[in-house]
Amino acid sequence: MNNIWELFSLKNQVALVTGGASGLGYDMALALAEAGADVAITSRDIEKAQRAAEDIAAATGQKCFPLHLEITSENEIINALDAVLEEFGGIDILVNNAGNVKSTKENAPLEVRPVEDWQYTMDVNVTGSFLCVKHVAAKYMMPHKRGVIINIASSCGIIGKDRRVYEGTEMGGVTVDYHAAKGAVIAMTRDMAAYLAPYNIRVNCISPGGFYRENQPPKFVEAYAKTFMMGRAGQAGKELKGPVVFLASEASSFMTAHNLVVDGGLSSW
Repeated sequence: MNNIWELFSLKNQVALVTGGASGLGYDMALALAEAGADVAITSRDIEKAQRAAEDIAAATGQKCFPLHLEITSENEIINALDAVLEEFGGIDILVNNAGNVKSTKENAPLEVRPVEDWQYTMDVNVTGSFLCVKHVAAKYMMPHKRGVIINIASSCGIIGKDRRVYEGTEMGGVTVDYHAAKGAVIAMTRDMAAYLAPYNIRVNCISPGGFYRENQPPKFVEAYAKTFMMGRAGQAGKELKGPVVFLASEASSFMTAHNLVVDGGLSSW
């Protein structure tokens, strides 16, 4: 019989978290290390990655390896993966968290959205994740016939957004290309799972709803909270840690091609 604590343990595992130096990426990297994994984290800002790695190592006693990575560059992805493999000897868990969107009050609306901004969103959120999976799978997971991949999507990939929450603020708000990109990540996850299942590689997805961030306008925070069943957005530092450890561990060993929605009921009403 498998003990529940052993099922959730990531002892002797190596995890790579792209965009793991700040925000929800940091929360997930910290959680994986708290569960026993050694972790590599990436950022476009190597100094930020180094500071985050020091904090995670100090808090958990696990090794944390910082890397510079521009997620839109295939060559940089290849080099980063080679560095992780040289440092740790393997990659058991890949969390594709790196993503971004350019949004201002002037360029966010659909009717004026520049195609260059659309393409950037696709490159960062979809193509970057594809390239990481492509090379991690080819270099390590497929030859060893094991691995866990977790793609980070969003509730924006499931539902449309009520833009009224931005009224009275200077926020540009979510864009149609961000919705399209996160929907693509969810669809891509399902087919990656089908393709990689014969290699004993599980591929799942997490779709967070909105999480509170510092410096959000109070008017937006109040309006946005009303869109959630639970009457609030997610809590950073807590509410994405459990889901990522669950999907990374043997506790979810019979799950693949699943989109785990963590959104306080936002997408269900």
